[in-house]
Amino acid sequence: MNRPIALVTGGASGMGLASVERLAQDGFRVVMVDRAEAALQREASRLSAHGLDVTPRLVDLTDEAAVRAMILALPPVTALVNNAGIFDERKFDDVANDDFRRMMEVNLIAAATLTQEVARRMPDQVGRVVNIASRAYLGAKNHAHYVASKAALVGYTRASAMELAPRGILVNAIAPGLIRTPLLAALTPERMAAQLALQPTGAAGEAQDVAHAVAFLASPRTRFITGQVLFVDGGKSLGGTTA
Repeated sequence: MNRPIALVTGGASGMGLASVERLAQDGFRVVMVDRAEAALQREASRLSAHGLDVTPRLVDLTDEAAVRAMILALPPVTALVNNAGIFDERKFDDVANDDFRRMMEVNLIAAATLTQEVARRMPDQVGRVVNIASRAYLGAKNHAHYVASKAALVGYTRASAMELAPRGILVNAIAPGLIRTPLLAALTPERMAAQLALQPTGAAGEAQDVAHAVAFLASPRTRFITGQVLFVDGGKSLGGTTA
């Protein structure tokens, strides 16, 4: 019996890697896509050694021809997880148009290109698309370009959910909050403490917390949810602390 195929971008680290592992544990054959070659090969070998069915693909997602070639070389993908993205902090007055263009190119356009290419061959009724947005799409300081790109991804999620609903293909987004990833590890202790003080739960999440949400939305058993945003943020989206 052929197992369904999942494709996860940004699959060599952080939330993407955790999602690759979880989906493989759930019975998917997982194509893990990244442009960090060393990390991609290392993690694919590690997961394969544990008996998980994963295949690495080194692809720059901003290269549309390379994306199309990759999809055409694969059997139809059942679950697509658009996790790859970029982030940086800049003061409001320092954000240039080129910064906006780069954010949109990676965080929105690459995801849209891949979704269109995958959806053309995705099986009806069981096809699932999960876009990794960010709690920051609600608004945040010092990264207006990033906030705008993730808000756009949420809008694209809702629009593509409506477009693909007649085929029974469901499209949803996950909005992670403060998650322990390599990016978070770069924060100073003082900055980390300030971030935790804003969390109603008083703690940061783990990459596996996002992976569990991905597995739920990617499952063919999840049949009546589309166009939604699932916050995985320890309550930060509630707008305050418990104090």
